[in-house]
Amino acid sequence: MFEFVTARELYELVHQGSLIEKDQLEYVELDGWVRTNRNNGSVGFIELNDGTYFKNVQLVYSKEDDDYTLCTSLNTGDAISAYGVFKITENGKQPFEIVLKKLTLLAKCDPSYPLQKKRHSFEFLREIAHLRPKANTFLAVFRVRSVLAMAIHEFFQSQGFVYVNGPIITGNDCEGAGETFSVTTLNDFSKGYKDDFFGKHTNLTVSAQLHAEAFAQCFRDVYTFGPTFRAEKSNTTRHAAEFWMVEPEIAFADLEDDMALIEDMVKYCIQTVLQECPAEMEFFNKMIDTSLIDRLTHVLNSKFEVMTYTDAIERLKKAVENGEAFENKNITWGMDLNSEHEKYLCEKVINGPLFLINYPKEIKSFYMKLNDDNKTVAACDLLVPHIGELVGGSQREENYEKLVARMNELHMNTSSLQWYLDLRRFGGVSSAGFGLGFERMVMYVTGVSNIRDVIPFPRTVNNCEF
Repeated sequence: MFEFVTARELYELVHQGSLIEKDQLEYVELDGWVRTNRNNGSVGFIELNDGTYFKNVQLVYSKEDDDYTLCTSLNTGDAISAYGVFKITENGKQPFEIVLKKLTLLAKCDPSYPLQKKRHSFEFLREIAHLRPKANTFLAVFRVRSVLAMAIHEFFQSQGFVYVNGPIITGNDCEGAGETFSVTTLNDFSKGYKDDFFGKHTNLTVSAQLHAEAFAQCFRDVYTFGPTFRAEKSNTTRHAAEFWMVEPEIAFADLEDDMALIEDMVKYCIQTVLQECPAEMEFFNKMIDTSLIDRLTHVLNSKFEVMTYTDAIERLKKAVENGEAFENKNITWGMDLNSEHEKYLCEKVINGPLFLINYPKEIKSFYMKLNDDNKTVAACDLLVPHIGELVGGSQREENYEKLVARMNELHMNTSSLQWYLDLRRFGGVSSAGFGLGFERMVMYVTGVSNIRDVIPFPRTVNNCEF
């Protein structure tokens, strides 16, 4: 019996232990790309990948085959259609192989193809971002990215959240940092923005949170998942000008509800990736970070601890006194913690995931609820071993007067955010939410250390290729 199949279907059948009867599946056809082709003179082996599964399918050909000459001429990158006999193998690296009966060349790969069988640096592969998904690391990264995105949607949809599409063009700067990309049709700015398309200064969004809050006051539980943009000229491994954010918002909720939601979401995402991408995760654990799966499993099985910012500062001061080699040893209350401090707290103090809560209001955003001490806000950052901060969230200030006072304290333009203030006037209740940088999550579950390597076509300072 002849059947067109994919590599994923064949691997799943074998992994499920379904020994395939010959009358069920004998002759198969696959389309894909040649990864390697080796020939010892009498027998040859082609490694074929069709994009449906991380691992390759081994095709076997011999000197007696009609297509032997064509088989030996194949090079890395050639696209082919292979037809042959499916065989379960024993005591081999491959759980099965295809004994070729017929082969068709679909597309020839130019000899200048840069992805030959050798190690390539990540820096070089970024220069050929249109081809790098064919390399093993990126074949794995972008499969995991896809599964992780679906896990985000499945998690929130299963709990009745409404998916909201926040605007990409906005007149607001949610974070108040001012590092935004302007959107304009003007060439002459001498008259200001009154003649511009929107009649005002607009920019690409840095966050959909404020708009999510509006929908949470109607649907109760909502989330956004979309692109965000920041014109911060930081040429680091953790910054990109264009990235994706996951931003849920829950009404009738406080900071504890927020942290419970964060913990559930993070654990769901880790569990899903470990379950749905075993081959990719095995590759990452072998080639990128040998402690990756153990670390993720540890987080999955941990209770997320909670520590106040004030307590964290005291612990860091004691660490400096005891000789901890921080680059920044000037630990003071009110400082914004560095990544080295965050890693120390979750790796050496807690040895697991940690929520830091109740940050000084001066280092957090205007919309966060002021605590009774009038010095701190009901905010949380989730710190995880190896990378530090993974998620940031807060309870929102639901009191109209207090929010206006805080905005005035920061010299903000309240008129442009009157619609946001109005949410407090028209039946607004307490709410909480958080932001997860999606690429940060992809980096965390794959062990890949540079954000440029988890985005298909990265946009960074001085770089907008492809």
